Amino acid sequence: MHSRSRHEALGPQYEEFPSLETESVTGCTSMQRLGAKLGFISGLIQRVKVEAFERMLWRVCKGYTILSYAEVDENLADLDTVCKLCSVVFLISFWGDQIGQKVQKICDCYHCHLYPHPETDEERADVMDSLRTRIQDLQNVLHRTEDYLKQVLHKASESAHSWVLQVKKMKAIYHILNLCSFDVTNKCLIAEVWCPVSDLANLRRALEEGSVSDATVPSFVNRIPTSDTPPTLLRSNKFTSGFQSIVEAYGVGDYREASPAPYTIITFPFLFAVMFGDLGHGSVMTLFALWMVLTEKDHKRRRPGNEIWTTFFDGRYIILMMGLFSIYTGLIYNDCFSKSLNIFGSAWSVKAMFTQQEWTNETLQTNALLTLDPNVSGVFSGPYPLGIDPIWNMAVNRLTFLNSYKMKMSVIIGVIHMTFGVVLSVFNHLHFRQKFKIYLLFLPELLFLLCLFGYLVFMIFYKWLAFSVRDSQLAPSILIHFINMFLMQESATAPLYPGEMALQVFLVVVALLSVPVLLFGKPLYLYWLHREEGLSDSGGPREVEVDRSHIQSPLKHKDLSCMNVTNSMFVHWQFDLGDVFLHQAIHTIEYCLGCISNTASYLRLWALSLAHAQLSEVLWAMVMRLGLRMSSRLGVLFLVPVFSVFALLTISILLVMEGLSAFLHALRLHW
Repeated sequence: MHSRSRHEALGPQYEEFPSLETESVTGCTSMQRLGAKLGFISGLIQRVKVEAFERMLWRVCKGYTILSYAEVDENLADLDTVCKLCSVVFLISFWGDQIGQKVQKICDCYHCHLYPHPETDEERADVMDSLRTRIQDLQNVLHRTEDYLKQVLHKASESAHSWVLQVKKMKAIYHILNLCSFDVTNKCLIAEVWCPVSDLANLRRALEEGSVSDATVPSFVNRIPTSDTPPTLLRSNKFTSGFQSIVEAYGVGDYREASPAPYTIITFPFLFAVMFGDLGHGSVMTLFALWMVLTEKDHKRRRPGNEIWTTFFDGRYIILMMGLFSIYTGLIYNDCFSKSLNIFGSAWSVKAMFTQQEWTNETLQTNALLTLDPNVSGVFSGPYPLGIDPIWNMAVNRLTFLNSYKMKMSVIIGVIHMTFGVVLSVFNHLHFRQKFKIYLLFLPELLFLLCLFGYLVFMIFYKWLAFSVRDSQLAPSILIHFINMFLMQESATAPLYPGEMALQVFLVVVALLSVPVLLFGKPLYLYWLHREEGLSDSGGPREVEVDRSHIQSPLKHKDLSCMNVTNSMFVHWQFDLGDVFLHQAIHTIEYCLGCISNTASYLRLWALSLAHAQLSEVLWAMVMRLGLRMSSRLGVLFLVPVFSVFALLTISILLVMEGLSAFLHALRLHW
């Protein structure tokens, strides 16, 4: 191989242009002379398009271009999509006008943002200075604009609440106008509405005020006679609206029927508290609800979009009542974060066991468990003034005692609640003047319920009163006696009271006889009534005219198909014995089975109360007790994170999860 000279080796080599040689006179190459015709294009392109852009330049321009690029540190927003994209700044060096035109077209195809590239250093420096000045001016404009917008929005926020109210009013007005219809002349609107009689004066006054206030057409109201059943109107306020929603979630009563919502204000939080009874947890729930109630105006003004928070806020009065009742039941259970409060002092005395020489020092040393005997004089001085004696929190048989107490309490509360629901139907029968339903519906339902499960409650109270501590070993099992009652056989053990067998047989017979009365009573009575009035014959049901005064006695509103026929308000209606009997059969089966299943369902009061107490006790033993056992000075510091964990688990598990569970079960018991 021939080696090149030093000068030739160090000089620029153009392998693609071998004809370009160094001139001896000027000392420069032809390529350097062509440098005067070099062009530059600079701009921005998206990062994802760089590779395809570079390949397109190489293939179209056949290597007569040089592409240099660098990524921009800051993501730039696209003006069309307002999305921030990663961009790349590039500089393309090319030779010749034709190559420059091709490069220009390629840049347009890839939607590049092109910027002019100055040729001299002085021009580039001037462009940089002008760009810095422009950026500074734009930043000043943006800051001033932002400050101005903040001022405008701050002023607008003061009126936002009133604007929302105005928009809602306008929307409500136009919604009502859309429900109106035009008259024959298309000059006025006609609206047919149901209005309470007590609000007619307010309606007329509002229409008169609207007519006086520059209205083009006067407004007036006319009462028109109709036999249609009016819709049910149940007035509520911010306190009762939550409880009314609970009732309406199951169903809305017929027109002028008694609403159970006022009674639900007491029964719903009480049943919840029976399952959630804890003084500490109830206090936390009450404070949370009280905070929402006291700051309700601020929360209404903000109206956050969080659906979970909105649900809690709308039910703030329900939560408040549930918390207050939980405090009450917590005092009855004497349970505060799984610990008992010794407010009045325990009625049990350990000293009396030593005084009466029942216990000695040897007894304490040889026995791990000791039993307080209430038959010993001075050991038990009487019942605790409020709730359960705190000594039961230390007893080994505490769970057995509480299980027996809460199970019987659940049955008693359940039977009372169901009986109250049956008694409530009497007000509807009396209001609609349907006295036959009192004898054919109410009395059979009440007898069936009380003869079976009311008697169970009687046995519970009788056993509590008839057997004391001295003869508690002789107390029979209520469950065995209740089962033998249905089997109509005598118990193997001693009877609960004299004449028990005869009374139980009588109650079972009365309960069984009330079923056919409930099943056939109403259909046969209605058939006899319409037979007497000539409303049915052997050919089947037919349509007749009767006076409106007879409507209230035989059927409910849903059994009538009413319409105006004459000025004397005659109505057309039908009676079909098969339909009435089928409806009554479904009601009878549902009621009889419901009495049995619902009584068992009320045992969830006992189950959930026990579960809540056990979870609270486990949480205290597994978490809080660890921090309280440390006797050193570091125990104070260690107690802070332990209490934080205890508070977090208490709120998340016992308050939120257990509270939601008790809420759903209380809802089920009301439905």
